[in-house]
Amino acid sequence: MTVQTAPTGTAADQAKSKELSFLGALQANMRDYGLLLALILIMVFFQYFTAGVLFKPVNLTNIILQNSYIIVMALGMLLVIVAGHIDLSVGSVSGFVGALAAMLMVGWRFPPEFAFLANPIVAGIICLVVGAIIGAAQGYLIAYHKIPSFIVTLAGMLIFKGLSLAILAGKSVGPFPAEFQLLSAGFIPDVIGPTTLVAASEGVQPLVLHTTTMVIAILAVVGTVFFAIRSRARRKARGYDVEPFSLFVVKNLVIAALVLFFAYMLASYRGLPNVLVVMGVLIAFFVFLTKRMTFGRRIYALGGNLKAAALSGIKTERTTFYIFAIMGALAALAGMIYAARLNSATPKAGQGLELDVIAAVFIGGASALGGVGAVAGAVIGAFIMGVMNNGMSIMGVNIDWQQMIKGVVLLAAVFFDLYNKNRSA
Repeated sequence: MTVQTAPTGTAADQAKSKELSFLGALQANMRDYGLLLALILIMVFFQYFTAGVLFKPVNLTNIILQNSYIIVMALGMLLVIVAGHIDLSVGSVSGFVGALAAMLMVGWRFPPEFAFLANPIVAGIICLVVGAIIGAAQGYLIAYHKIPSFIVTLAGMLIFKGLSLAILAGKSVGPFPAEFQLLSAGFIPDVIGPTTLVAASEGVQPLVLHTTTMVIAILAVVGTVFFAIRSRARRKARGYDVEPFSLFVVKNLVIAALVLFFAYMLASYRGLPNVLVVMGVLIAFFVFLTKRMTFGRRIYALGGNLKAAALSGIKTERTTFYIFAIMGALAALAGMIYAARLNSATPKAGQGLELDVIAAVFIGGASALGGVGAVAGAVIGAFIMGVMNNGMSIMGVNIDWQQMIKGVVLLAAVFFDLYNKNRSA
């Protein structure tokens, strides 16, 4: 039997890479490019109808802070949905962990020998471990006892909602120590020093930029372009089809322009929020996990065809177990970010967050049938939801209409995904 392998590009007689046509590349990547275009159009729409309020530096910073915990949980939810499961408990778990953090740092009075448990760093580590244990427990029931994830996480949603009420005794607990608040309310220091673009004068407001923020943004753009060029060169060298160079240039110019624009707006206010740095590290890690690590490939194999994945030697139960443990840890981190932003833990914290998280992942291109999804799509989907929430609130749209509009957008995203899947079948 002859085994065919992908062309390596090392021999002259092997198939060479070819560039797709501009239109063909657009059609092949319609979902990815469409998402980015949709985000841009939505932002332009609300910028116009909010009379320029949306793009104000303070409002852009608020959008990031208001949606940081959604994006953090969306990264874990992406793995869950790609693997063919669902997690309805993330909102309640985040609320419970936020309540636990409040009781550790503020509510409970420990004897002197255990006073270290109230330290924000120690309490944060404990909360992350508790979140991972919760996720692992749910993953164990799903993976090894074959209980549907919908049932297990629905039960978890009810359990941890009740536990939040129990440990808080039905009341809010706070405020948190200043060190803990920095997780959501702090900004990175300007170690380079501010840059004055416009000096203060009579009738003119000074324009001072947070230089460190701009330097980080420029380095991020350079790194992104470098890795994009290297990835394209590798695909071409191995004989795979690549997008036309013109489309490649346009795409990276648009991404670079967006990154630099938002960095400039943030730098003209207070710089990069601490939580944005945390999000950036997590996004980079999950991109690496899903695209470069064996564990990431196994997750896609699970969602693509569970039986085939098992027959190929993948330990499906263990992989599912790890996925839910990761989801639990991320829900815990999101719960602490949410609590730090409110500066208190409330019994209703996290209520309904699971719906926004799941909607962000589906809007971002994840398939309802599993096996398809990308980190970039989940992040863009979360920002689409965040910009819509923020824009409609500024415009004074009633909450009932906001919910209806978000429901229509979610339904349209899933319909579009299924339509593309049926068309390509």
